[in-house]
Amino acid sequence: MLSQDHQDALAAIVGPAGLIVDAADRAAYETPARYAGGVAAAVVRPRTTAEVSAVVGYCVRHGLAFTPQGANTGLAEGSTPDGSGTHLVLSLDRLTAPLEIDVADRTATVGAGVRLSTLNAALEPHGLFLPIDLGADPTLGGMAATNTGGARFLRYGDMRRHVLGLEVVLADAAGTVLQLSHGLRKDNAALALRQLFVGGCGSLGIITAVTVEVHHRPRQSAAALLVPRDAEAVLALLQAFEAEAGASLTAFEGMSRAAMERAIAHVPSLSNPFAGGVPDYAVLVELTRSWTPREGEASLDEVLQQIAGDLLERDDSPLVDALFGPAEKMWALRHGLSEGLRASGPVVGFDLSFRRRDLARFRRDATLMLEADFPDFALCDFGHVADGGVHFNLVRTGPADPARYHALREAVLTLAVDGFSASFSGEHGLGRAFQDAYDRFTPRLVQDYSAAVAAVFGTGSASVRLGPALKS
Repeated sequence: MLSQDHQDALAAIVGPAGLIVDAADRAAYETPARYAGGVAAAVVRPRTTAEVSAVVGYCVRHGLAFTPQGANTGLAEGSTPDGSGTHLVLSLDRLTAPLEIDVADRTATVGAGVRLSTLNAALEPHGLFLPIDLGADPTLGGMAATNTGGARFLRYGDMRRHVLGLEVVLADAAGTVLQLSHGLRKDNAALALRQLFVGGCGSLGIITAVTVEVHHRPRQSAAALLVPRDAEAVLALLQAFEAEAGASLTAFEGMSRAAMERAIAHVPSLSNPFAGGVPDYAVLVELTRSWTPREGEASLDEVLQQIAGDLLERDDSPLVDALFGPAEKMWALRHGLSEGLRASGPVVGFDLSFRRRDLARFRRDATLMLEADFPDFALCDFGHVADGGVHFNLVRTGPADPARYHALREAVLTLAVDGFSASFSGEHGLGRAFQDAYDRFTPRLVQDYSAAVAAVFGTGSASVRLGPALKS
């Protein structure tokens, strides 16, 4: 419980509406998108960078632990308090200014609390967008802090590729504010410190404003569902599309039968697009162009069908079938996967990243391991095949057993990291859910240097919990 003196001091900074102490009102800030919730001492909601600075400085001077939070859509348990009831939640959801668009420079500068959907709605009249495709609607500050990737990483890259400038509050007694770059695409006049904060998951400080590069919206698109010959043929299929479609290739998303069947069964708006039954594996491929159709130029639908047709005619074809249709219909299946899994049972999620050549072999080895040792978990994987990412999700079909859960996590992570040099967090960032994996799999020397960097920015204090512990 936060003392009355602390409540009064914080309310004086953010106003009475900016401090939440009532348990019922705190609940939304204490409950993560995945995993069990925690208990906050209070929720503080500043409206400006100056207020964030004042709150942070006060907390550091008085030894109050706090956890920054954006839209609370993360899947790594990094934005919610633990169960001790001693942490404040520092919510950035009221930092919705500025929202400035520079059409000529093709950039946008926004407060950390601006949602992705809000930014894209403001960009739409200008024919622009931030092309990070996600199943959630996060804030821009959270996206930068976790270096969000998404389904169109293949074409556009992650947030690190797009962040041109940051405003950051350090967790020191002064609540120091840093302006990191000025939105320039090229700037070698100083160390690019902003890159430490992009993907830092709050371990170095709190992002309060972001300048991002934005892109022209596609004016043409085409999509198809491809059925590969087998799992080993997926990489050959990807390589063929990269060679033939070039820069038009925007997405290449893999989906297992188990994941697709659950989406079709549990998402009312979906129907089975496969006339011969759901295949063991399918790939959603998308091509886009930023210009309007030109006279004499083949449409993207024609290009997509030509590439697929040529592949089907090969004697050693990696492709056995292709379904064509409106892009939004093709994407509906991909976007329905997470909802389908949640509706079908408790999900144990892994956000893994591999070298592309290792994906099929890992999937084969992991499937055999699960069948032998964990038959009470159904593999429902999907992911961003083109960048080596896989959401290796398992739906529990048996009774809850914490010991089984921990044994499963240990087995999957050991196989992935030790067996294939994979990352245990491809794009979800770090949080309490991955602290044990960080402690075990991150080389000790890297941990020590990371902790040293964090100490430079004032986050070495045990009372300030920003992101992973990064402990030395």
